[in-house]
Amino acid sequence: MSSARAERLVNLVLCLLSTRQFLTAERIRATVPGYADAPNDEAFFRMFERDKTELRELGVPLETGRRSSFDTADGYRIARQDYELGEIDLEPDEAAAVALAARLWDSPELAVPAHGALLKLRAAGVEVDEDQGRVQPRVRATEPAFGPLLAAVQAGRAVTFDHQRGGAGGEVQRRTVEPWGVVSYRGRWYLVGHDRDRAAPRSFRVSRISGAVTAIGAAGAVTVPEGVDMLGMVRSSVDPPSAGGTARIWIAAGRAHGLRRLGVVIRQRTHAGRDGDELEVELRSLETVARWLAGHGADVAVLSPPELAAAVRANWAAAAQAHQLRAGAS
Repeated sequence: MSSARAERLVNLVLCLLSTRQFLTAERIRATVPGYADAPNDEAFFRMFERDKTELRELGVPLETGRRSSFDTADGYRIARQDYELGEIDLEPDEAAAVALAARLWDSPELAVPAHGALLKLRAAGVEVDEDQGRVQPRVRATEPAFGPLLAAVQAGRAVTFDHQRGGAGGEVQRRTVEPWGVVSYRGRWYLVGHDRDRAAPRSFRVSRISGAVTAIGAAGAVTVPEGVDMLGMVRSSVDPPSAGGTARIWIAAGRAHGLRRLGVVIRQRTHAGRDGDELEVELRSLETVARWLAGHGADVAVLSPPELAAAVRANWAAAAQAHQLRAGAS
């Protein structure tokens, strides 16, 4: 999508959110920047129809109606209660992360949802800079099974496929699954759903699915159970058993806002001459928490347990070694 069109769509959303009345196409043409560039009436109406279609595909609740029985032309508006996000207060680094995340999803199946999320954020008044940062990683849905699985999830249909257990050399088994969703965890895609063969919820690594994925049964026959935590299911099957217990960490004042949300502030505390807070964090997985903490460098310190502190230092050492290897190769 061109930047001009994206800007026009955002302006259209803001315009339709700002009024409770139905605005006619002609009124929108005169009000929303971008439509005045249309060379004639026919070009404008084609442009406006495309924009309306895209907004609806993005999940924007575009209403059609008339202000009174005397009006002869339809008007348009967006119902605030059906569209607006709650109050959003993102730190600059968090807003940058949102923009970066939206750029990760460059597969055709995920491009529209990612664009729709940014559109809602901008309309809610959040400044999101898509050009923030120099690194532009990509998560691509390269597995052939990804598209058919996602289509089955959206259609609510069961699927059958061949799945290899335990990676290379593992036994290949035929599975029939009622799919609930396809989620990404640690750079890999997983199908989550009800395994009819085992009569229980299961997750399957998509890269281990071989051959064709076949959708079976009527559309809408599969429903996602209320409250199911698909990412939690994948995490519990992939991660080692929980370490259990809690950890005490120190965080510098005004730093690591995302990490603060994972724990409870116990008290204010000075560490190495810097003001900050002491937090208690649930230690579900020592390796995972160590990676979270290591990424914040000197802004975070482990107070207990010593095993977590050692794991953080090991992460730092591995990062330093990788940096030296890259520097030597360049």
